[in-house]
Amino acid sequence: MNVPVGSLALVPVQLEPLFGTTISAVLFLAGAALIVAEAFAPGTHFFVLGVALLVAGLVGFLVPPSLGLLAPLILAVAVLATTAVTLWGYRKIDFSAPGRGQSLSSSSLQGQFGTVTERVTESAGQVKLDDGGFNPYYEARSVSGTIEAGTEVLVVDPGGGNVLKVEATATSDDDIDRALERDREESPAEADAESEHA
Repeated sequence: MNVPVGSLALVPVQLEPLFGTTISAVLFLAGAALIVAEAFAPGTHFFVLGVALLVAGLVGFLVPPSLGLLAPLILAVAVLATTAVTLWGYRKIDFSAPGRGQSLSSSSLQGQFGTVTERVTESAGQVKLDDGGFNPYYEARSVSGTIEAGTEVLVVDPGGGNVLKVEATATSDDDIDRALERDREESPAEADAESEHA
């Protein structure tokens, strides 16, 4: 059957077969596959495109063939509207844990506490951050020495969010820690002096 190319634009979307399947079915299946892919790679935004394609497939099944050229326009509006709403919801809703929040940038990781899950050295290791968002596991490198699994650590340098520089909290003394230690040492001496005068 020879169909002129110009008349293909008039064929409704659900009647165009692709490998024996309608375009609507292909869109629906592609959307479902992307939603499943998001479960295996969280944070990749496959969910947004997956929902949009899933809805486009459903709308394609429901659009009557009599609409002709209006059918692709309805699909386009459905995809754009669904994508906008899904992307907005995906960014606003905290799927990891209510109130915990997600990291908006690598700099927000600096100062976070976590626990070593795989021994951290200057060249390898992994930590789980207490407030690490949807996937709290990060590759980590030690500032110096080796940090054993189970040790509490502090993120010193987020390193762009890919590989964190960490140090064990027992060894992380900064100016504030040193000042507090001096106050603790001076406090018992002052208390002894006051008790002698009383």
